[in-house]
Amino acid sequence: MQMDPKLVRQILESQLKQAGYSRGLSDSIRLQQAADPADMTREAAEREIAVQILDRESVLVRRLRAAIERINDGSYGLCLECEDEIASKRLKAIPWAELCIGCQERADNMTSNRERMPPLQERTEAA
Repeated sequence: MQMDPKLVRQILESQLKQAGYSRGLSDSIRLQQAADPADMTREAAEREIAVQILDRESVLVRRLRAAIERINDGSYGLCLECEDEIASKRLKAIPWAELCIGCQERADNMTSNRERMPPLQERTEAA
């Protein structure tokens, strides 16, 4: 059973508005002069956290917009990899899902394997 496209669009647009709330975080990544080394370290850590949040939210915004585009072009609910239907349970949980659960698991495994593998230079030097 597929979800109503109008309802899905409303959900995605609502999520898109919520994702915009952290735009004020961009002020917290501006460099400021601090005389105390402890303050400089604290501010650097706060900037790093703000950058990570902004990065995560920008990825979410791109995925939400892409899902709205898929609704517009009629491809919403189809896996971008294998073109099978994405399970309605998955779409209810993650309305911006681009991949079916099988393709998502494969993508996650490939990412996990790449993170564990040493850089090519280290592998060739060890040989």
